[in-house]
Amino acid sequence: MTHSLVCPETVSRVSSVLNRNTRQFGKKHLFDRDEETCWNSDQGPSQWVTLEFPQRVCVSGLQIQFQGGFSSQRGRLEGSQRGEALSKIVDFYPKDNNSLQMFPVPPAEVDQLKVTFEDATDFFGRVVIYHLRVLGEKTV
Repeated sequence: MTHSLVCPETVSRVSSVLNRNTRQFGKKHLFDRDEETCWNSDQGPSQWVTLEFPQRVCVSGLQIQFQGGFSSQRGRLEGSQRGEALSKIVDFYPKDNNSLQMFPVPPAEVDQLKVTFEDATDFFGRVVIYHLRVLGEKTV
């Protein structure tokens, strides 16, 4: 059974935060399941989120909810096992809307993930995400 793999021990990093206001727009809001909060990146050519899991996981899907007008037209999921270089798992193509979008992922066993958002629909390259869920199984 697949479930959300992000837990309190998962270490996350983001490319940027709008005006460096982590209190209002920080990475913690990606995973808090609160409809009123979001991660809002600063401007730039691409934005990204990295995740380091406390144990190896088998990823099978991504769920992302953007703010319409501040989404990405192309995304890339990369992963690695400890000490290895990141390698591409899958490209995905979000729609520019407010709905929770599901992206299937070929099963990949990883310790680390990087989700890159390219070709932002916002003129300045900002991305706004209300929910980011990595789905799959913990491996033993």
